[in-house]
Amino acid sequence: FVSLQVEMEVADPLMEERPVAGVDLGINRMAQVSDDTYFENPRALKSALTKLKRLQRVVSRRQKGSANRQKAVKQLARAHFRVANLRKNALHQATTKLTKTKSAIMLENLNVSGMMKNHHLAQAIADVGMYEFRRQLQYKGQWYGCKVLLADRFFPSTKRCSQCGNEKAIGLAERVYCCEHCGQVMDRDLNAAINLEQLLYC
Repeated sequence: FVSLQVEMEVADPLMEERPVAGVDLGINRMAQVSDDTYFENPRALKSALTKLKRLQRVVSRRQKGSANRQKAVKQLARAHFRVANLRKNALHQATTKLTKTKSAIMLENLNVSGMMKNHHLAQAIADVGMYEFRRQLQYKGQWYGCKVLLADRFFPSTKRCSQCGNEKAIGLAERVYCCEHCGQVMDRDLNAAINLEQLLYC
């Protein structure tokens, strides 16, 4: 690997009339946008987990200090590097498209470190790269003239009906939001994204 550091001047963004959007981050879909578009989660780690486990076993069985162990360690490192690159590529494509096509984005202010304490979901949450998604949105927003805002951490984007404002508890397994008050039936992630977009007008 060769690492180069360069300094670039980024031109001031052109102020264009572009739509605004709310973005809901998740595990099934990496990002659901309020205009009904979405970005799939590549699940880079999950798809490579079997191979990574096998390579890890190979490393542990090789004699310490041997040339074969060094080879096995390099193979394992390459596999981890590929997983990181797949995730990074998906994040860059999504964040670049959003910041180039929207004038303002409302994003959830997720407590990712707190969510990682749930051992049933920790691996899946880490595989998405939620904090990296937010970080890329914020600096690319400055490049392309897109204002990136964070909703209040306790804003009930998932529990709230985007049509009538009624709130109800919804379990993780429920993928469809059904409002008992107004009868609206909608994908839960899309409902949350629309709620986040509505915050931009408040």
